[in-house]
Amino acid sequence: MEGFTNKEINFDLLKKRAFNMRWAMVDDGVIPLTAADHDFPVAPEIVKSLIDYISDGYFPYIPNRGTEEFKHAIADFTKRRKNEDLNPDWILPIDSAASGMMTIARAFVKPGDECIVFDPVDFLFRTSMGNAGGEIKLFPTQMTEDGISLKGLEDYITPKTKMIGFCNPHNPMGMLYKKEELEYLLDLSEKYGFYIMNDEIWSDMVYPGNEFLSLNSFGPERNKRTLTVYGLSKSFGLAGLRIGAVWAMNQENYDKLVDASYVDSTIGGINLLSQVAGTVALNQCEYRLDQFIENVTENRNYVLSRIEKMPGIKCHTPQATFVLFPDITETGMDPVDFVDLLRDKYKLYIVPGGARFFGPGSEGHVRICLATSIEIIEEAMNRLEQCMNDIMSAKQ
Repeated sequence: MEGFTNKEINFDLLKKRAFNMRWAMVDDGVIPLTAADHDFPVAPEIVKSLIDYISDGYFPYIPNRGTEEFKHAIADFTKRRKNEDLNPDWILPIDSAASGMMTIARAFVKPGDECIVFDPVDFLFRTSMGNAGGEIKLFPTQMTEDGISLKGLEDYITPKTKMIGFCNPHNPMGMLYKKEELEYLLDLSEKYGFYIMNDEIWSDMVYPGNEFLSLNSFGPERNKRTLTVYGLSKSFGLAGLRIGAVWAMNQENYDKLVDASYVDSTIGGINLLSQVAGTVALNQCEYRLDQFIENVTENRNYVLSRIEKMPGIKCHTPQATFVLFPDITETGMDPVDFVDLLRDKYKLYIVPGGARFFGPGSEGHVRICLATSIEIIEEAMNRLEQCMNDIMSAKQ
């Protein structure tokens, strides 16, 4: 696909700049399909906006709670793309979605509060709520053929339950929640009074034939206790700019987020240039997001077709995100040992399941990132196939 092939990737720069288990942190010859980050450059409009802003030579203090341009860009994009009605006055730009999760936890979780975290899910739910003093209770993630079920969630709720972490689309499973599951979660929040940490960082990355539905689409009255976190690293490749936002659906909760973020003290806050880039990304670069989705759709379909023919590994079809979550339990190997073998002998690096990244419910699985060229994906699958053939042959 034009714009998303090997010739558009500057591997020399990636070897210098792409950290977090990626190109700058692996030996030469190793392909890292690890952290969920892009191998491609950002849209040219984003680059131009930064150059133009820098050329003026002024970098003064900016509004503590974010620029009006960026907040309105988020609200407009979210309405246009996902039919969520957001009040820009209740959007708080923040330095990354991860920081946003920490802010939500600080604002609403106190030591001794119980927090329900799905298992598996991204480790930042446990980290943020745990650091705020919350006692983590794991709820088994139940994937179905066409989504994720919340059946049995009410049994995990107690009078001490203060917050539930909710990841939609789900990382690492790549599945979407249906309307009835969202309504059920809101019903429980209204009945028991717990808050919802609503992670929508993957909500722009939805494969054709599927539709993302947000909790926020049910309106502010039903979302009195919903706190949403969002970022532009997945959709627009801006991870290094530490660019995100949190928002509430009422003034009271927004004020609590502001207090917990320290932005009014100037201790916290988001970088000026991040907001410049984010505003242009949301206002002008939707076309680039659509092209990127086409690229990862091709990659997803190719990888699934290859895995289907390999021994010892299987994988469901994700509805969203640009990661896959294959099952390798048939190998009998611990995921960490499997990943080490794959990296050291076959020169392919992926992320292991297990307690560190996704929770104990992810044992027997690995995660593969698809945000690269089809050429890289093809070579990666050749290496994975050789590894699986060798492992399963040795078991016979």
